[in-house]
Amino acid sequence: MKIYQVGGAVRDRLLGLPVQDIDYVVVGSTPEAMLAAGYKPVGKDFPVFLHPRSHEEYALARTERKTAAGYKGFAFYTDASVTLEEDLIRRDLTINAMALGDDGQIIDPYGGQADLNARILRHVSPAFEEDPVRILRLARFAARFSAPGQEFSVAPETMQLMRNMVAAGEVDALVPERVWQEIARGLMEQRPSRMIEILKECGALARLLPELLRLWGVPQPLHYHPEGDTGVHCMLVVDQAAQRGYPLAVRFAALLHDLGKGVTDPAAWPAHHGHEALGVPLTDAVCQRLRVPSDCRDLAVMTTREHGVCGQAAILRPATIADLFQRCDAYRKPDRFRAMLLAIECDYCGRTGYETREFRQKAFLEAALEAALSVDAGAVAKACTTPARIPEAVRSARIDAIRAWRKNSGIAADDDEA
Repeated sequence: MKIYQVGGAVRDRLLGLPVQDIDYVVVGSTPEAMLAAGYKPVGKDFPVFLHPRSHEEYALARTERKTAAGYKGFAFYTDASVTLEEDLIRRDLTINAMALGDDGQIIDPYGGQADLNARILRHVSPAFEEDPVRILRLARFAARFSAPGQEFSVAPETMQLMRNMVAAGEVDALVPERVWQEIARGLMEQRPSRMIEILKECGALARLLPELLRLWGVPQPLHYHPEGDTGVHCMLVVDQAAQRGYPLAVRFAALLHDLGKGVTDPAAWPAHHGHEALGVPLTDAVCQRLRVPSDCRDLAVMTTREHGVCGQAAILRPATIADLFQRCDAYRKPDRFRAMLLAIECDYCGRTGYETREFRQKAFLEAALEAALSVDAGAVAKACTTPARIPEAVRSARIDAIRAWRKNSGIAADDDEA
């Protein structure tokens, strides 16, 4: 029995990155031998065992055979005769198909170190096309390894293979939960736009997020958007969210906020009046299709609907601001409203030349919300002699609080569309 470190741990060590998780593969053993050595079985589809002391996972070397469409259609074979090279060749990319022995030697039968040095994402074997999840994983790796000047490119033959997979309908066989899982992971990487760019180039974006793909080629007013193209703008926005370290829900909202611009009247372009309302059903449809968790869905829908009005905070009347807070349920969920402002801040700064500008509407609306939250709604309700008047009385008190704050604070915001 021989044990090797494999996959990401070897890759990240060679890249000089922190090693988060270590995967082990065991060659020359059997389930019976692992049990006899004190390992505990945990694998459902193929033999994986927990080390009796460290509780780390150890998988028996295995081969696999495609039996049906999608990423679950595989039959696995494991035996003491399966070699390390046979186990490694079933992996997705050459940079993930290396092993490290206990003697410190790298086993690299498929050129992973050369591709790592050349910063190339290349499939190990034609078996890559048997698992459509690998398209999403490759795109996610591109988003992860994307420091300026150190981006990974996709080998031409691998890109063609992914296009063939899309054309063959393999991406259509993916279950929504797995698509969301990989997209969510990619959004949390260093540069999410690289993931979207790869999916766009291979054709997978047309199958997974056609509402987003529609934004490329849609012009915007150059006065507000020097970058011009709406698709380019959305990539700048989601990368802003990543650079600022914002959480997943904010990054997802940033990605989808402008979907409505893809369905506005082309005759009115580059203007997109009413795109916020047009985008709400599109954002909701994406969330329903991918079964997006409710926190991400709610923030994305709210950001799509409200980013335009929040960008005009300086010219809003106190009553309009109070109604915005009510519409967003900000009195009960102020933290979610503040998270929406983070996404809208990225919308503002995700424009060529605006990257480091201050989004003053954010502080403006946060302070206005604090003023509205200072109203004791319970006391206002007790003072009402007619229960039916309570909602309007509370609303009026909040409007007055916002008006008084605005008069006394001296805080201003830009009158500049975000």
